[in-house]
Amino acid sequence: MTKLFAILLLALSLPALAALEVAGVKFEDTAKVGAGDTVINGAGMRGLLFLKGYAMALYLPQKAAATADVLTMKGVKRIRIVLLRDASGETFAGSLVSGMQKNHSEQEIVALNSRIEAFRATMLGVGTVAKGAVVDLDWLPDVSGGVTRLTVKGDKKGEDVAGEDFYRALLKIWLGDKPIQDDLKDRLLGRAAS
Repeated sequence: MTKLFAILLLALSLPALAALEVAGVKFEDTAKVGAGDTVINGAGMRGLLFLKGYAMALYLPQKAAATADVLTMKGVKRIRIVLLRDASGETFAGSLVSGMQKNHSEQEIVALNSRIEAFRATMLGVGTVAKGAVVDLDWLPDVSGGVTRLTVKGDKKGEDVAGEDFYRALLKIWLGDKPIQDDLKDRLLGRAAS
């Protein structure tokens, strides 16, 4: 009986390793991204009025509660999006470009523009992505000097996009000064929605 009690106390003292669930989508606590390991920083849902767009999670090498810390953190990173409804490549690409433009100066956009257009073309080429599909936007610092890689349902799409500034621009869509949705930003940063 004493051993059983000791095991129970030990089990209660260990952190829970349960997946985080958002809108019926379970996100694992950890993810292997390229050659690196990450932990879930936070997860939330993108919605507009009564429509559910997607659930998403942010994976980082270690937890961070501030946008500046996320943007400057070294190592692999992952934005995981699980669609809660069908989405056309045009809608998805348009939202990404709009989100980048809202969080950057004209001068910053000019520096990113050729890569934004290449990424947009890739998204358009993907076409409609069905409800339930998993879309990963990975930062892989050890590949060709650092690249952003897009995968849909585990399949790489298009060419990798060079430069950490591009991945930071993607992150700012959700974490910037003008995020796509304030409560989603809070959740991705591991905070209760304000």
